[in-house]
Amino acid sequence: MTVTDLVPYDDALAAYDPVMGLEVHVELGTKTKMFCGCSTELKQDANSQTCPTCLGLPGALPVVNEIGVESAIKIGLALHCEIAEWCRFARKNYFYPDMPKNFQTSQYDEPIAFNGYLDVQLEDGEVFRVEIERAHMEEDTGKSTHVGGATGRIQGASHSLLDYNRAGIPLIEIVTKPIEGAGERAPEVAKAYVAELRELIKALGVSEARMEQGQMRCDVNLSLRPQGVEKFGTRSETKNVNSLRSVERAARFEIQRHAAVLSSGGTVVQETRHFHEEDGSTTAGRIKDNAEDYRYFPEPDLVPVAPAREWVEKLRAALPELPRVRRNRLREEWGVSEHDMQSILNAGAVDPIVQTIDAGAPADQARKWWMGELARRSNEDGVDLAALPITPAQVARVCALVAEGSLNDKLARQTIEGVLAGEGSPDEVVEKRGLAVVSDEGALGTAVDEAIAGNAAIADKIRGGKVAAAGALVGAVMKATRGQADAARVRELILERLGVEG
Repeated sequence: MTVTDLVPYDDALAAYDPVMGLEVHVELGTKTKMFCGCSTELKQDANSQTCPTCLGLPGALPVVNEIGVESAIKIGLALHCEIAEWCRFARKNYFYPDMPKNFQTSQYDEPIAFNGYLDVQLEDGEVFRVEIERAHMEEDTGKSTHVGGATGRIQGASHSLLDYNRAGIPLIEIVTKPIEGAGERAPEVAKAYVAELRELIKALGVSEARMEQGQMRCDVNLSLRPQGVEKFGTRSETKNVNSLRSVERAARFEIQRHAAVLSSGGTVVQETRHFHEEDGSTTAGRIKDNAEDYRYFPEPDLVPVAPAREWVEKLRAALPELPRVRRNRLREEWGVSEHDMQSILNAGAVDPIVQTIDAGAPADQARKWWMGELARRSNEDGVDLAALPITPAQVARVCALVAEGSLNDKLARQTIEGVLAGEGSPDEVVEKRGLAVVSDEGALGTAVDEAIAGNAAIADKIRGGKVAAAGALVGAVMKATRGQADAARVRELILERLGVEG
């Protein structure tokens, strides 16, 4: 089904009620894998980060990564989940080349964390509660590279290459309960939930949660039911969506696609789907198995996990300020509106602004530069704000140079451009480019006199009481000094020369 075959979104929502389920996999930032001592360092030679245990060789026994368990408990606590007093791992059996053991060590009916929730705030300030079914521990699979085809998928490929370095890396899978009642805002709720969850994961320090690197990915389950009907429809599962925008687009596309199938009298197939970034569409993957098809059974080589209550409470007491609480506190401290705070969040500017303030900059100036010049540059370059080659401390130094009168806004922008271009620190850029404000009163006085002499008519208007006309003379002086004069001081000198009170 192509984009042109879809039912218009408003028509789909008039006839059907969407129900979502979101499954988010988070790759933990541990140094070793979940059940062995192999390094989790990426971008190494293929199959160099493996051992008999993660390759599933006979006689090799797994051992649980303690930091992985601790990370799972932290995530569960932050999601207001109950933490199991006793849980165990299970074998999820299926044959696929990226699992050398032919099973995945996971948790099935006994997850470590369950029955929680996460409140998410939409762009207009509405808060929507997403109920959490479970958060459980498991391991990642290896990586298959399909060679010789046109799409990079197995269909049409001449052969496949397998890299097991990723096999066994610790994962936490967070599964929501069915998300009902979102209506037309369902795609927005999906995006907001994944965004809030990503911020929470980063705040806990258990993962960098970089979606573009696969450290966090979302499966979007979606079904439609006719308006007024309680029974859920047949769901599809769009796999491994790896950006916030794509989560929203995938949910929206599936709503329109399901509606088109149902409205034409067809039947929705329970299947996995692939998301296509170029046009926001999805295509069929494989028929989705039910849980019983995986033949889960308890992992015989691992003892149950029974976190001591004292340990759990110690971890609870050490939880950091959660993102939504922190944002509300910062919004009040900064005196900004909900809308402005949402814009700051969407730009990924919260942490850079906080760090710039911590480095000594006033809050309004820190916001001004990160949400202005630097956000513009971020958009132009197609990189995150935090990835720009300028540090919060350097932005704070630019703010200080403006505050002390060494730079004006125009020169400050040029200074930032120099830092971004790799020309050195703000002070080095100012010196190399000769950007300091002209503060010599004699030089400024000469420039003012020349501007008055060259614009006699405007000077007469100012003498006659039209003080606003001084702006034209200020502009002339700024042009003559290449923008390196203090505009406020220039205006004062003009009015002094013309005998007019400002």
